[in-house]
Amino acid sequence: MYSPDTTKYLIHINLAAEGVVEKPDVVGAIFGQTEGLLGEDLDLRDLQRTGRVGRIDVQITSKKGETRGEILISTSLDRAETAILAASIETIDRVGPCVAHVTVESVEDIRVSKRKKIVERAKELLLERFDDGTIDSDELLDDVRQTIRVEKIGSVGEERIPAGPNVLDSDAIIVVEGRADVLNLLRYGIKNAVAVEGTNIPKTVIELCEKKTATAFFDGDRGGELILRELLQVADIDSVAFSPRGKSVEDMTRKEVIKTLRNKVPVEYIRDQYFETSSELPADLRPPRVVEEPEAPERKGRGHAAPARTRESNAGPLTLRDHIDEVKGHSLARFLSVDLAIVKETKVDEVEKAIETMDEAVTGLVVDRPVDQKLLDRLVWKGFSYVAARDFKGIIKRPLSIRIMKMGT
Repeated sequence: MYSPDTTKYLIHINLAAEGVVEKPDVVGAIFGQTEGLLGEDLDLRDLQRTGRVGRIDVQITSKKGETRGEILISTSLDRAETAILAASIETIDRVGPCVAHVTVESVEDIRVSKRKKIVERAKELLLERFDDGTIDSDELLDDVRQTIRVEKIGSVGEERIPAGPNVLDSDAIIVVEGRADVLNLLRYGIKNAVAVEGTNIPKTVIELCEKKTATAFFDGDRGGELILRELLQVADIDSVAFSPRGKSVEDMTRKEVIKTLRNKVPVEYIRDQYFETSSELPADLRPPRVVEEPEAPERKGRGHAAPARTRESNAGPLTLRDHIDEVKGHSLARFLSVDLAIVKETKVDEVEKAIETMDEAVTGLVVDRPVDQKLLDRLVWKGFSYVAARDFKGIIKRPLSIRIMKMGT
């Protein structure tokens, strides 16, 4: 299109001829009708001979007795000289025997186009071609520690189920789904995990759960819920840690694992979610079974129950049970984030209005009032993961995407 020796500017010219002409006719008209027009310094033949103007590229087509097309002329002249040359081309009024109309459409700065290509290519190279040479001390330490921890994974019981090195010695265990989950917890220094390896719960896991404080920690999918359902039937589980919906334990980051285990829920709050009562109905139409909150344990040597934890008397992070204790009996509602922080607190009669303003940062609701089907459906539509309420009334269809907990009276 243009000579590599003349890459400053590219003149784009439109041509319309009232007749059929060919490329040689157009080139001849350009040289013939501009000869001597601009003087010796800007004579087109001399400019082309010295390399200051490149080859004249003509692209034309003829149709219905007319010829139309584009002329491209590359130059290494300065801006003023290029503009004069372009204007002189517009003086052409005939091509061969035909009347012609020539118009300069634009003058392109080739250097600008090249710079744009260079920038775009540089971006691609920066993002795709460079090896990541940054050094992260935490990653280096994790890599080294992971090697040691992987070597320490063992097995327990007659079934030889995968387990961390501290399962037998620890007072508490974490029951996970498979070997990959145990390995991921080992990466983060959690050495008391044991795997069930499927829905057939091993006898060793059942015996460990009887002797130790057990926390169930499974994937946030249908498979994880099925395993949890069976585990609750055959083993003595104390708490349940709910991984995010659709998230596998083996893929969770350190922060997600620690946060999920810290926010584990006592099994009394969720056990009956996995045991439906109306067997004659399809699963998605059965009313939810909700659990009454266990009575608060009495203090040793005293005749009254332990007082509920309050924000004023505690500086540490609140658990879900703490939120339930503080809301219950006070006609309050709390909207909670994924890490159980209070996003908003309101009166129970303003819950519906508050729901409309909630965003994706809110994952749960604790409310000191009954929840009906309409309110439950609105929570599901807003993407809530769980709701704890005083009672649940008129629930005909329980959505599978939300967990229901009854706080009791």
